[in-house]
Amino acid sequence: MVGTYINDQIKADEAISDYALGQEMKLDQEGLEKGQIAPNFTLPTLDGETLTLADFKGKKVILNFWATWCPPCKEEMPHLQNYYEKYAEKDNVEIVAVNLTYTDRTIEDVRNFANGYNLTFPILLMEEEGINQTYQVLTIPSTFMIDSDGRIQKHIVGPLDQDALREHVKDLN
Repeated sequence: MVGTYINDQIKADEAISDYALGQEMKLDQEGLEKGQIAPNFTLPTLDGETLTLADFKGKKVILNFWATWCPPCKEEMPHLQNYYEKYAEKDNVEIVAVNLTYTDRTIEDVRNFANGYNLTFPILLMEEEGINQTYQVLTIPSTFMIDSDGRIQKHIVGPLDQDALREHVKDLN
């Protein structure tokens, strides 16, 4: 069942949206269409630093939106961590996990979650709504695959396992 869902997501991603048909795509502008520059943002991390998405240009980015209370997010986190440990360096990938902190009770809840899952990739804290709206995230987990030029190539809604992550990353430049 999950395989069918993932296949459907891949097919939907490969299709040109009805909106884009007959429209001139502005690939040199920020946007959410395939090939457009991923909207930039800066957020604090769980470690007390700040990260800016554009700083990862030159690397492929798995941009994941999630929350501690989300059962599919809990299911996905071990797969993200396993991928990060086994393939991120080899595949030139950074995982950027944006926690919808404004929906969680406290930052300490996020820290406990990250420690409980032994997460070592960057966790960004979105303490107010905004970036989720920019990225039109309505369901979590929601993942954007961004190529090394900083362009969105895929948007996947729902949890991904390690094999699906690897397959999606292979399609990025």
